[in-house]
Parts: sequence; structure tokens; C-alpha cells
Amino acid sequence: MQNLISIIVFLPLIAALILALFLKGEDEAAQRNAKWLAFIATLATFFISLFLLGGFDPSVTEFQFVEDRSWLMGLHYKMGVDGISILFVMLTTFLMPITIAACWDVKVRVKEYMIAFLVLESLMLGVFTALDLVLFYLFFEGGLIPMFLIIGIWGGKDRIYAAFKFFLYTFLGSLLMLVAMVAMYVDAGTTDIAALLEHTFASETFPVLGIQVVGGLQTMLFLAFFASFAVKMPMWPVHTWLPDAHVQAPTAGSVVLAAILLKMGGYGFLRFSLPMFPVGSEVMSTFVFWLSAIAIVYASLVALAQEDMKKLIAYSSVAHMGYVTMGIFTVNQQGLDGAIFQMLSHGFVSGALFLVVGVVYDRMHTREIAAYGGLAVRMPVYALIFLLFTMANVGLPGTSGFIGEFLTLMAIFQVNTWVAVVATSGVIFSACYGLWLYRRVMLGKLIKESLKTISDMTGREKAIFAPLVAMTLLLGVYPSLVTDVIGPAVENLIGQYEVALNDYTPATEVALAGDH
Repeated sequence: MQNLISIIVFLPLIAALILALFLKGEDEAAQRNAKWLAFIATLATFFISLFLLGGFDPSVTEFQFVEDRSWLMGLHYKMGVDGISILFVMLTTFLMPITIAACWDVKVRVKEYMIAFLVLESLMLGVFTALDLVLFYLFFEGGLIPMFLIIGIWGGKDRIYAAFKFFLYTFLGSLLMLVAMVAMYVDAGTTDIAALLEHTFASETFPVLGIQVVGGLQTMLFLAFFASFAVKMPMWPVHTWLPDAHVQAPTAGSVVLAAILLKMGGYGFLRFSLPMFPVGSEVMSTFVFWLSAIAIVYASLVALAQEDMKKLIAYSSVAHMGYVTMGIFTVNQQGLDGAIFQMLSHGFVSGALFLVVGVVYDRMHTREIAAYGGLAVRMPVYALIFLLFTMANVGLPGTSGFIGEFLTLMAIFQVNTWVAVVATSGVIFSACYGLWLYRRVMLGKLIKESLKTISDMTGREKAIFAPLVAMTLLLGVYPSLVTDVIGPAVENLIGQYEVALNDYTPATEVALAGDH
């Protein structure tokens, strides 16, 4: 189908424009219409994206469904997908109808709330499909605005602080990436991502402020992009914006933030850092490994000390993203497969965990762990769903959470044993904070008077969790649904990476790159 990607990307934006221009009033009927229009638009986007997946050929490593049009001043509108990006498109379109359904109880400025999520979906889809540097940057940075508004308007009591912290961290990190993009255009003469993947940036060592930069221009460009993607993931120690943003964001905002927005950092490493700056990636790989290992251990220990459920899950996300960055920079089949699988699995599992917190918050209006206890007595269905996603987050075999962690740990053992030993301890820590949270909230005697009348999940809430349960279990027992799609693209990426390193001279500089 012609222009299929454009339809998928801009359908939510068109729905947002319809809401903004034609839906008037704030009465109950107008609010209901806004929710239904947003839900139908996101659901339609998902169904259309199934045609994209159905027509995609995993054996072809080039970009598919490419749309290329010239704009003013030489800019290009170029969109397409490959074996890596298509699954992130599917993750986004799959989760957005669920997110909108989770907003059904919102009663304040409902039209604007729906518009923010619809615009955000279009911008996130644009990030995963853009094949031009300028276009990618516009989508990448544009997504900050609706999320900033979602946190700042519909968030908790400290929402303004959290919104500005989120915006400033991610925006300032991306300024260096913008400078690097200008340098890439000057060097390569194009902003076409497909052409840049074929271009070789200089890797000769040169001095900067008296320091010899191994990998030359590639290392400098890598560090500039790293500044943006590391904040977006987020990696330790630039992760501090995430817990505040999650705690203050409304439930739906936390779902999108954890399940999709964080994945833009990992996607950026796969799309830009490894294929475009292979020498820089190799030079910095050991540094990234240790940052990832520290993130896994540190964030897990901090999660153990939390008294707020959302904050605990937020630190859990930091730890799990550590496995992702670690797997990516092993640059072997198991590591890259595991990293991509972990990102997709984390999208389902972390999104579900924030929805789990939202269920009890809607009833009790508190996220303090100490306010709960013994809920399994009154909420058996909720207890079962909470347990499933807790175990998936821990990495129980048979759930999607196991596959990604297992593959990345196998990959890092082949590359750096000490990093692997440190990172493996995160599996134990995740069981500690995950099961400790479940124990304190769900088990024991129901002694708090305020909880004795709490009701179990409604039909709408069960329907929201059903697709997340299905995907978590399906990917846990049938991981080839993902690996068959990404396999050829990952093989091609590894092959290009190895060729680039083999061509890199002098050989003495490769020895400085690390343990690869």
C-alpha cells in the first residue's frame, strides 16, 4: 500500500486536529466523545500497522515501504522501516489504545489530554520511521512537548518541578546530538540516513586539549549522540529525572514514558551509534559496559529502599535498561537480539506494572506501600495479574522478561566476564525488590479498615490487561516471533560493524578499544 507509513504516523495527529477544531465544550458528552475518538484513532492506527507488518519481508535487510519527497530548502521527507524499527512501530501502536483506555476516568480537560496523547503517538512513530537526520531530530525533540504538558498539567503535586526536570535533562542532552548532526552533514554532504550508513567517518586519532582522541571524529560523534541517548534511556548517572517524572505523571503518562519513550535511546544506539560510528562504539564499549553494570546494581539497591510503588518501578526500569545498553554494545547476535527483545518485553511488562499501580491508586489515592497489605483477600484477580507481571519483571522463565535478560547475560559473558558477574547480581536484586513489593501490598492479613471495602478489577480494567498478559506469555514461550523478524537485520548490522573495524587502521589503536 502506497504511503502506508505516512498514514500510520499521521492518523493520530489528524484525530488530534479534529478534536481541537470540532469538539466543543467540557460537558460529560463532550468528554466521552473525546475519549472515544482518541481510542478509535489509536486502535485504527494499530490495525493499519498490521498491514505494515504483514507486508514486511524480514529477509530483506534494506529499508522497506520507503517514502521519499523533497521539501523546501533541500530538506527531505523520507520514511521507512527495517527489521529493527518495525517492531518498535508495532509496540507503539499496540500500546496506545491500551493507554487511552486507561484514561477513561480522567475528568479534567479531557479533550486536551487526548490531544496530547494523540500528538505524542505521531511523534513517537515518526522517530522510529524517519530516514532523514533533520526529520528524526524534529520527531525526537518534538515528543518532549506533549509529555512535558502531560506531566505538568495532569501530574501530581510536584508536577511542575518534575516536568521541567524531564524537559531540561532530555533537551540539553540532545543539543550535543544536534551539533553532531551538523558535523555529519558537513562531512558527508547529506542528511539521508541510508546514505550516512554507507559513509565512513574519519577515525584517525587527533589531539583535543592535549588529549589524544582514539577513534578521532567517530569517537567525538559517538559521544555527542551518546549524551542524548544515555539521558533518554536513561543510563546512570543521568537517570535522576526518571523517578520524579514517573511519580508525578498520571498513570497513562507513566505507561508511555516507560514503555515507549525510553526505547528511543536504545533505538538511537542501534540506528546511529553502532552502524555509523563503529570505531567510536568499540573505543567506548568498555565504558558503556561498566556504566550499565553499575546502573543494574545501583538502581536495584535504590529500588529496595523505596516506599512509593511508582518510584520503585521507575528505578526498576533504570536497572532493566542497563541490560539493554550492555547487550547492544556486545555487538554479537545474542547481545543485540537480547537487547531488542528486552526493550520490547519491558514495554509490555513495565507498562503493565504502572497500570497495576494505577488500579489501586484510583481506589485509594495513595501509592505508599505502607498503606496497603493483604489485598489478595479482596482482589484475587488483581493479585494474579500483579503476580504475573512481577514475575515477568523478575525474569521468570516462561515470561518475556526471561528471554532478553538471558540473552544479554550470555552475550556479555563472551565479552567481559567481570561485567557479566556484576550484572548477573541484578537478577537476584530484581527478585528481592519485586517480591518484597508484592509481599507488602498483596499478602498477609487485611487489617487496614480502609481496604476492607476495596473492590476487585472491573471489566474494563481486565480488558486493558488482557492483551498485555497475552503478549508477555506469548513472547516468553515463542520468542522467535521477535527474533525471526530482527535476525537478518541484526546479522547485517554485525557484519557491517566487523567490516568497519577490520578496515580501521592502525591496528595499535584497535587494541585500545577495550576487551572486544
